[in-house]
Amino acid sequence: MDVSEAIQKRRAYRSLDHVEISGDVIRDLAYHASLAPSCYNNQPWRFVFVRSREKLNEVFEALPEGNAWATRGSMIVAVYSRKDLDCVIDDREYYLFDTGMATAFLILRATELGLVAHPIAGYSSDVAKRVIGLSEEDNLISLIIIGRHSEEMNELLTDWQREQEIRRPERLHFDEYCKIL
Repeated sequence: MDVSEAIQKRRAYRSLDHVEISGDVIRDLAYHASLAPSCYNNQPWRFVFVRSREKLNEVFEALPEGNAWATRGSMIVAVYSRKDLDCVIDDREYYLFDTGMATAFLILRATELGLVAHPIAGYSSDVAKRVIGLSEEDNLISLIIIGRHSEEMNELLTDWQREQEIRRPERLHFDEYCKIL
């Protein structure tokens, strides 16, 4: 699979089957994320890979009802960073951008490995940070739900989520997000 194919194949599916995630897969995902560019090579991204059922159940307590589907995930990757880990140039804080690029690399590698890597913003940051042992200063940017796509529709999905599962959501038209000067 080339990069273009991985980008096109990547989807934020919510119907997941359990898949065993080995330590080798975790190291592989982390390695590919680590190859992302960053300001002065500061590499501000930090990841916590949560795969034990006991710890996953604790993290699931941070999810609202609308993300109940995530309880079918096999692993959660907590993505976090701090402003002091990267460049701050004038009013530009690069840690979020750089961590986003590393996260995209991780997601694309997961796609290449036949996994779904669905980032979410819907969670209680305080609860999740406590469960995974982050400090107050750490910025928990996203949780990525990892699993294998299921052909069976997850019964925990809302009607809107079911619609998103069936077909890829529409993308903005080129002129809405690009300008050529």
